Amino acid sequence: MPAGEGGRDVPAVMGIVNVTPDSFFVEGRTEQLDAAIERGADHFANGAAIVDVGGESSRPGALSVPEEQEIERVVPVIRALSSLGRVSVDTVKPGVARAAVAAGATLLNDVSGTLAPVAAELGVGWVAMHAQGTPATMQADPHYDDVVAEVSAWLEARSTEARSLGVDELWLDPGIGFGKSFSHNWSLLRHTDEVVALARSVGARVLVGTSRKRFLGEAGGTDLGPEERLAASIATAVAAMAAGADMVRSHDVKSTVQAARVFSEKMES
Repeated sequence: MPAGEGGRDVPAVMGIVNVTPDSFFVEGRTEQLDAAIERGADHFANGAAIVDVGGESSRPGALSVPEEQEIERVVPVIRALSSLGRVSVDTVKPGVARAAVAAGATLLNDVSGTLAPVAAELGVGWVAMHAQGTPATMQADPHYDDVVAEVSAWLEARSTEARSLGVDELWLDPGIGFGKSFSHNWSLLRHTDEVVALARSVGARVLVGTSRKRFLGEAGGTDLGPEERLAASIATAVAAMAAGADMVRSHDVKSTVQAARVFSEKMES
């Protein structure tokens, strides 16, 4: 991560490339190969530290796609983008992960929290993201007695597993929007500092993703659609940065990178 004026690290931004026809943010869909590569290249040009390529939607209610189809979607994009910068693959499937790494990906962004053995086997980084249920069912009726404590305990267990397997680069993601109610999401965001403290204790870093998500649509007392959630996305990204998050995941790289730089160079100087 680049340093700000005072020598502090500027929080990194992970740019999103969805090679899918059904991602929740219509403007973020890049089903065609050329459009997906162009989107990723733009993300790098606008300052993304990593571009995250996914070939299967993880929006609430989304259904799984066959492994071969997912590989066909992501591998050409990863192969093209890996010459421009660091690329991660957003997948839960071991076969897709292996094909993506062979094409140039160096980080597994895993919404299932199950791919630590694959990351260790391939010698790449791993994002352990908490989710309750699967995309098809996760928003049916999410329940926690204490969402912050339960998510933290899950992340700690995954950290122990990853370290025991030999994963060197470990990222923890509280999974905002994945099997959580609106109140759960806000609670996790307010307590990002606790996830950061946990991560520091195990030598990991923290990734937070709020970009354009549905819970932001209720902010301010209205029900804004995904295309109207940029301001709330930037606000919550900066809140995560202020709590110590090392990287935020965003559809809107240029604006988010600018916010990260202002936060680090002016607010923290």
